[in-house]
Amino acid sequence: MTFPLLTVLALVPIIGAIVLIFVKGQVGKLVGYGFALTTLVLGVLAFILHTQGAALAEDVSWIPAIGAHYALDLDGMGAILVLMTVILVPVVLLAEWHVGDHETARWSGSTFFALALLMQGLALYVFMASDILLFYVAFEATLIPTYFLIGGYGGPRRRAAAIKFLIYSLAGGLVMLVAVAGVYAATAAQGSPSFLIGDVVGLDMGTNMARWLFVGFFFAFAVKAPLVGLHTWLPDTAEQATPGTSTLLVGILDKIGTFGMIKICLQAFPEATQWATPVILIWAIVSMLYGAFMAFGAKDLLRLVSYTSISHFGIMVFGIFALTTQSITGSIFYMLNHGLSTAALFLVVGFMIRRRGTADIDAYGGVQKVAPVLAGFLLLSGLSALGLPGMGSFIGEFLVLAGSWQRYPIHIAFLVLAMVLAAVYVLRMYKTTMTGEVTEQVTTHVTTDLTLREKAVVAPLIALLLLFGFFPKPVLDVADTAAQNTMATVGVTDPAPQAEEGN
Repeated sequence: MTFPLLTVLALVPIIGAIVLIFVKGQVGKLVGYGFALTTLVLGVLAFILHTQGAALAEDVSWIPAIGAHYALDLDGMGAILVLMTVILVPVVLLAEWHVGDHETARWSGSTFFALALLMQGLALYVFMASDILLFYVAFEATLIPTYFLIGGYGGPRRRAAAIKFLIYSLAGGLVMLVAVAGVYAATAAQGSPSFLIGDVVGLDMGTNMARWLFVGFFFAFAVKAPLVGLHTWLPDTAEQATPGTSTLLVGILDKIGTFGMIKICLQAFPEATQWATPVILIWAIVSMLYGAFMAFGAKDLLRLVSYTSISHFGIMVFGIFALTTQSITGSIFYMLNHGLSTAALFLVVGFMIRRRGTADIDAYGGVQKVAPVLAGFLLLSGLSALGLPGMGSFIGEFLVLAGSWQRYPIHIAFLVLAMVLAAVYVLRMYKTTMTGEVTEQVTTHVTTDLTLREKAVVAPLIALLLLFGFFPKPVLDVADTAAQNTMATVGVTDPAPQAEEGN
């Protein structure tokens, strides 16, 4: 294609953010939503064209002196995450339509829309970049709107949470910057400096250097993912940020971590990947179990959802580093469905909190009797999070299990335990908040069920989760192609099927 579709796709929301500097109030929100819907159309078009084999790549020399390129392309994984991004942002904006409307609000709702659109455009650049320096610049730039989304809206300790988020993210980014400089040094030593991922893949840079660069990139992505030990910013942020901001953060930005692990760590440093795999698999198991146990003991609804994500990211990372076609396909597919199910959970929980006035789980009880639609959406969102068959997240989890079984049968027992715990903490949360007798506090505060706007926010997410649960093939085919290409680049083959003796 001669038309720069990918550039237009990324720039439309950024232009929308700039326009909202000058257009305020309800009109500004309408204009911003129009930009979000335009981006949705362009993103779906890009996904469809990718599945049809269209050449969407763009490559222009950016900084010739250091071999940097303005290079964009869509591989299968990038196409899936672009699709997820363009779906989630309009949903979040509709959910947060009244943010900033209160007289006590310091920042306006149109500013929230502008920041969300800016974050979307930068995230799209990350998912489409095929130049490591461009990837890094967009990766770091996403911190700016996210910091203001956290610090400008939300709970009383939102500024402290925003600073903590920024410190952790900058620490990971600074380590990545050293690794990016290492990529320049490695390619320059071969006579032609370049940051193009295609030029770095297969480059002989020496075992030790490749391993150090792998560690640098992986550390930054492990902060983003997040893996246990580098995760503490997430529960604090989720507790203080608005549900819409948490959805953007966990649903979209945190996927940059798992995306980068496959796009850069596995493909650019295949030997280092295999060297680090035993440690990373254990780290992923610890994360999934830690997140599950913390979710089980959580007393705050928003912290509970954040801990579920820590556990689920552990499953994704395990699938990536199990290094089989099935497990990587499962992780990619799980990224999409986790984004949708976490969005549904955060947003439904947000609707509950706005009615009741607190996120304390024990402050609820019997809500399903006064708000049955809200209870139904919470149940469906929770069932998706626990991987119920028929939901898209189940297929992702199952592929990770099936793909890892032959190579890591003992590890799989811990994955199954984490999945069982997911059922326990989700159903326990639902039982405590929704069932039983209606408490006096609920009767006083929860006086209405979901509005038409709130139903319009959650219903598409549930519909997509069911669609991908019963008809996953179109997206799975794209994910499987990306996984096969990754396996070929890493140079690892799937374990051969083992026939039973006597057959």
